[in-house]
Amino acid sequence: MAAPSTEASLPPVLADAVRDDASLRRFLHGLPGVDQVGVEQRAAGLGTRSIKKAAKLWAIDTAISMVDLTTLEGADTHGKVRSLAAKARRPDPERPEVPRVAAVCVYPDMVATAVKELEGTGVHVASVATAFPSGRSSLKVKLEDTAFAVDAGAAEIDMVIDRGAFLSGRYGQVFDEIVQVKHACGDAHLKVILETGELATYDNVRRASWLGLLAGGDFIKTSTGKVSPAATLPVTHVMLQAVRDWHTLTGELRGVKPAGGIRSTKDAIKYLVAVHEVAGPEWLTPDLFRFGASTLLNDLLMQRRTQLDGHYSGPDYVTVD
Repeated sequence: MAAPSTEASLPPVLADAVRDDASLRRFLHGLPGVDQVGVEQRAAGLGTRSIKKAAKLWAIDTAISMVDLTTLEGADTHGKVRSLAAKARRPDPERPEVPRVAAVCVYPDMVATAVKELEGTGVHVASVATAFPSGRSSLKVKLEDTAFAVDAGAAEIDMVIDRGAFLSGRYGQVFDEIVQVKHACGDAHLKVILETGELATYDNVRRASWLGLLAGGDFIKTSTGKVSPAATLPVTHVMLQAVRDWHTLTGELRGVKPAGGIRSTKDAIKYLVAVHEVAGPEWLTPDLFRFGASTLLNDLLMQRRTQLDGHYSGPDYVTVD
């Protein structure tokens, strides 16, 4: 197995886990099982929490600052990416105090356009890679895909794991691919997409989360947004537990990105509550938590206006994606 860049700093129990295929399998299958009823009940319970008006405005602004504003369609054009970049820079043109989003996420061939439009703004450019969304290609192609995006200026890479290999128990193969993609990223941050909707069980989500962390992922991400179900609160709870436990063992902070299906302010606030309660308040920053979304931002902007103006502002008052 390839050595992750973090191996030298891993505590003995984790360094031993990545020594070889057998050790990795033993570690992943030795993780505590997820209590399905318990995690779903806790997610549902935290989802009913109400927050006061002042806290809601803070939550909306925090969520806006965590958005990876995304367009990943076959019909994407450079003009659409330029429009998306303009919205990322100034989400509500009439309200300059509204925070910028965290990043714009595009396909590799659109990275250069996004980089040009966002230069000097503090908004990162993220690119999917590694034969997104299926991950069905050779390692050579996946690494070339990553290098192409990085060379074009991507500051973040969202890779997909080989779910077929993972579900077949070929954990070493998945691990090695992540390690090599991480190396190809250079200084770019790596988000590891687990595609949790295809993993079938919470135990598999936990194993895949730890696999991504052990291999050097800076973030673990739920989904491509192309498979249903995409992000769910219980799955995100399991992933937040993983980064929390990783921090306890290593002292390192790693991030989580739910993506796909999060469309409303109400939903976003539920995720922020989960972050605070499961991982901890230090994760309430774009450096450690992101929303992968294309339509969420519009609802956040409309609800923000409602909070400030005292009446509902419809979509006519915000730019349409």
